[in-house]
Amino acid sequence: MRLDMRGRALDLTSRPGIMGILNVTPDSFYDGGRYAAADDALARARGMVEEGADIIDVGGESARPGSEGVTAGEEIERIAPVVEGISKELDVAISIDTMKSEVAGAMLELGAHMINDVSGFAFDANMAEVAADSGAPVVLMHMRGMPRDMQQHTDYVDLVGEVKRELIERVAAAEAAGVARHDIIVDPGIGFAKTAEQSAELIARIDEFVQMGYPVLLGPSRKSFMGKILGLDSEDRLEATIATCIWAVLKGVKIVRVHDVGPVARAVGMVRAVAAKARATE
Repeated sequence: MRLDMRGRALDLTSRPGIMGILNVTPDSFYDGGRYAAADDALARARGMVEEGADIIDVGGESARPGSEGVTAGEEIERIAPVVEGISKELDVAISIDTMKSEVAGAMLELGAHMINDVSGFAFDANMAEVAADSGAPVVLMHMRGMPRDMQQHTDYVDLVGEVKRELIERVAAAEAAGVARHDIIVDPGIGFAKTAEQSAELIARIDEFVQMGYPVLLGPSRKSFMGKILGLDSEDRLEATIATCIWAVLKGVKIVRVHDVGPVARAVGMVRAVAAKARATE
């Protein structure tokens, strides 16, 4: 499949896309504060492009469990210099990780190409209109509640069935507002209103989300479910992240969202090469 991003194209037919995480925040769970300065963020963006990132996902508000939101103005102030700098300097697609239509609209004007909304357009009723008017692809993620209280909403009877149903509702709302079907990507929301065990189950059954018929993005990078299952701090979760991404790609996931672009890109590339050899000998 081909993802059209406001004049840019990403061919996801033969390989998955690698989305590099760039948190321009003081409080994100893994890299909070590392790239809060625009120069540091731009340097990290350059590094991720060199490592093989297809998309840079720029965020100015932490969505870690328990986090409090910031105003649209503060979010724009944090990320505008970074988005503008990447747009002018680097040949890479830019995604905006935001729940706010004001932020998304401003960043699209500065050269961003897509919107990644962890609320699935549930937070801001105007987000779908901004996306539809711009023609930008969108990532609709599953979450219950808000980051500050989402871990109080992990009571599922049928985990996969309920997450799929709620994602379908968000997709239907986006399409009803004018967002084109071919511009929609879905994300089951690992760690968002999910326990560690639930996150692992969603990954184990990720092919059921692929079967929904929309490209699937998975964002497992260094998340707390890995720490709880393996007893690891966030600094020690690289191998677990790589393993999860390989599993997801083999199951049909089209985009993986990660902090560690180079190691993940190399691992996924090797798995693709071996899988191609296996198909050739069948």
